Amino acid sequence: MLGPVPSASNRSEENIWKLCEYIKNHDQYPLEECYAVFISNERKMIPIWKQQTRPGNGPVIWDYHVVLLHVSSGGQSFIYDLDTVLPFPCPFDTYVEDAFKSDDDIHPQFRRKFRVIRADLYLKNFASDRSHMKDSSGNWKEPPPPYPCIETGDCKMNLNDFISMDPEVGWGAVYTLSEFAHRFGSKNY
Repeated sequence: MLGPVPSASNRSEENIWKLCEYIKNHDQYPLEECYAVFISNERKMIPIWKQQTRPGNGPVIWDYHVVLLHVSSGGQSFIYDLDTVLPFPCPFDTYVEDAFKSDDDIHPQFRRKFRVIRADLYLKNFASDRSHMKDSSGNWKEPPPPYPCIETGDCKMNLNDFISMDPEVGWGAVYTLSEFAHRFGSKNY
């Protein structure tokens, strides 16, 4: 089990970056077993169930959401979602069934896609100037995190490359829900 990780609501991309950084710095798990997973679609409207911001049975409709996938050398995979009411970490198959349900029950325009990026590549390449956290007047929608913006040596903002579900853009591989479940789960979906 991981130790405390600073969390901020509606900043899942930075929360997961910080979680990857924590894993790297504390050698709790091999970093190569971990992946950042961006969940979105072309319309940037995706339902996810079992989220803290929506108690009860209904989904939260996110523009995008980011979780950590730990593909354990022991064979079972886990999802770390700092916004879920499910266990933390949650066994992969349980998370997929309870948080994503089935694409068969969702209108095609709301079907989720998954960009899976190795944690080391995420730490090395992700950058956000937090401009998406401000309103049209330039005011913060919520107070920003206390730590500096995440940037690389040559980039201050590339969040949209991670949110994009175009396989020709950004890092990692893009999967449908079925492909994601088959690739990382232990059940036959």
